[in-house]
Amino acid sequence: MKKSRLIRGTSKCARFFLCDTTEIVKEAKKIHNLDPVATTLFGKLLTAAVMMGKDLKGENDLLTLRISGEGPYGTMLATANKKGEVKGYTGNPEEKFHKIINENKEFITDETGQVRFIGNGTLQVIKDMGLKEPFVGLTKLDGEDISDTMAYYFLISEQIKSVVTLGVKLKDNGDVEKAGGYIIQLLPGVEDSFIDKLEDKLKQIRSITELLIGGLSLEKIVELLYEDISVAEDEAEVSGNHVKKYVEDYEVLEESSIEYKCNCTKEKFYKGIITLGKEEIEHILKEEGEIEVECHFCGRKYIFIKEDFKDM
Repeated sequence: MKKSRLIRGTSKCARFFLCDTTEIVKEAKKIHNLDPVATTLFGKLLTAAVMMGKDLKGENDLLTLRISGEGPYGTMLATANKKGEVKGYTGNPEEKFHKIINENKEFITDETGQVRFIGNGTLQVIKDMGLKEPFVGLTKLDGEDISDTMAYYFLISEQIKSVVTLGVKLKDNGDVEKAGGYIIQLLPGVEDSFIDKLEDKLKQIRSITELLIGGLSLEKIVELLYEDISVAEDEAEVSGNHVKKYVEDYEVLEESSIEYKCNCTKEKFYKGIITLGKEEIEHILKEEGEIEVECHFCGRKYIFIKEDFKDM
């Protein structure tokens, strides 16, 4: 399977994560047989998770993002690690589809004219770093845009002012064309002016997926984000040439591959099954002849028969 790509770096006032998650979202769509809405929403969550996972300190640390909304697409979970591996699963939208479809089979909109695919609910961020208890952050969902929700989480739960952009662009036939995103966070002790300038800049440039479709590398996108357009225009008027100036110097610290990867094994499922107890296992085997389990993350199925439990 092809791997996606991520870079991270820092500057005087901020640190940044940028990634192209096209192959990750393609794999997730294939594994979970996602419709276009689910592909877009779940793809954005996976993109956020893989960037946040790269910020973990230990090789065995684990980050989990869990969205719990009342809408048909409001159940999603993504988990990622420092290695750049991410996986996840979504709920079944058909169970709640009546909440956004009326008797005429038309989408129901709220007072702002928006369809509530995710709905009201919460975002839970769990960081398992090998301590007695994992860190758990909880915040409300900030509308339907997962990018806004992540920025709101960073501000409220971690007191970090951030710019978060997540995107998934689909082809007319529903296939994934491009997916990616970036997180830029203000470092402690510096003024908000850098992020304010960046937010103004984002209004002037194309979306992350459009930039990727246009052939820009992640390195070129970082350069674009840090470029000070107003200074360049002033100097161009004097010299006649476009001179690039940057809001501040920056440095790329890491470039790495990222991928949708599930580490499930038959042994892991076995350990879960034996917690049912010998009596319950024997009862299931008697009724069904075997025990079949399926991984929520990758769809892989494992079959257990009586001989698998002979050493219990």
